[in-house]
Amino acid sequence: MNASSGHLPARSALRLLLLGLAAAIATAAALPARAAVILVGPNESVTRIADAAKLARDGDTVLIRPGTYTGDVASWPQKSLEIRGFGGRPVLAANGHSAEGKAIWVIQNGNFKIENIEFRDATASDGNGAGIRFEQGQLEVRDCIFENNQNGILTANFEDAELHVLNSVFSQAPQDTTALHHLLYVGRIKSLVVEGSRFHQGYQGHLLKSRARRNEIRYNLLLDGQGGSASYELEFPEGGAALVVGNVISQSADSANPIVVGYGAEGSHWPENRLLLAHNTLINNGWRPAWFTRAWTSKLPPDTTVVTRNNLTVGLGLFTLALSGEHHGNFALPSGALNPGALDFNPPAFLRGRVGKPDGPYALELTPQAEFAFPVGTNPLAAPTEWMPGAFQSTGIVMRKAPAAEPVTETRPAPREKTPSRKL
Repeated sequence: MNASSGHLPARSALRLLLLGLAAAIATAAALPARAAVILVGPNESVTRIADAAKLARDGDTVLIRPGTYTGDVASWPQKSLEIRGFGGRPVLAANGHSAEGKAIWVIQNGNFKIENIEFRDATASDGNGAGIRFEQGQLEVRDCIFENNQNGILTANFEDAELHVLNSVFSQAPQDTTALHHLLYVGRIKSLVVEGSRFHQGYQGHLLKSRARRNEIRYNLLLDGQGGSASYELEFPEGGAALVVGNVISQSADSANPIVVGYGAEGSHWPENRLLLAHNTLINNGWRPAWFTRAWTSKLPPDTTVVTRNNLTVGLGLFTLALSGEHHGNFALPSGALNPGALDFNPPAFLRGRVGKPDGPYALELTPQAEFAFPVGTNPLAAPTEWMPGAFQSTGIVMRKAPAAEPVTETRPAPREKTPSRKL
């Protein structure tokens, strides 16, 4: 500083100005970009979902108006995105089209939430067309419908991927004998959670097949039902940690495979192998005896754990007599004791108090905290004073319905009409 004038020399002042400008630019660059809302619909500036997939940036929300979007397939490259049906459920009908030759939607590698969308008629030349092809990252699917797809959801085999499915419907596998079509097929990923969801009308493939390292299958209705002819209802072909609690798992009389739940048919891929089944209702609707649960212990490591607690089997078949492991509180009822066609799975009153709360080292995991609620969803379960085997603790009523969901406009305020959308 010049002592006589009290002012900075011009060069010093310019240098300080440039340094301040650089700091401001660096600070701005470090701040997250403002998330945008992209509206898609027949009367919006963005009319095609495929265009929204190109416009969206990380952190954005894509809202899709009701309607049928035929052949409008998309690949999503974002790292973070929320996509949901808005004001009703949009229907995505593949009509012979697929993104990347794989699916109606391909989730490449990111943290995604998908809600209130219907995926229909997905096909691909390799026979593995999917409603959603989930490659890598974290994916939550909520309140969605998957119908008549070669696979409802199909994953890749990235061992850090995580899939969470809530309150969704998977149904009507194509009646095609050239390939096996699974309603939900999960590869070698880190974890799978399926809760409050419904699976029905498979065809030769499985209702739910998972090769994940950890599986939590809770409070679902896997009922092949009228017109269904699935193979396994639930299978973990490569072992892993599998927790199966509070489900109704019902095999059709038209199934060509007597096994309802399968574990380890192809050996073990994971270091930890554990099958825990508690408070499930397992039903065989046919006259051929079923194998309610089969574990291929000869193909699995000697430290594989199998534990069953308080399950209810209905119809002809074997359960724990042909299953190694530790078993307690399981009961069998004859064919016709329940009425799956009427969705009446409540156990007879005489079973009340015949079992205790699940115990042992896995007691917390094995104790149900909810029950499936038709058509999808769950109802919380208060611990009864007297427990019964099976997926439900109440008697004398048909399956409870879940509370009606609040409209989207109430749970998530609609964006203002002037909300900008990015344009191509």
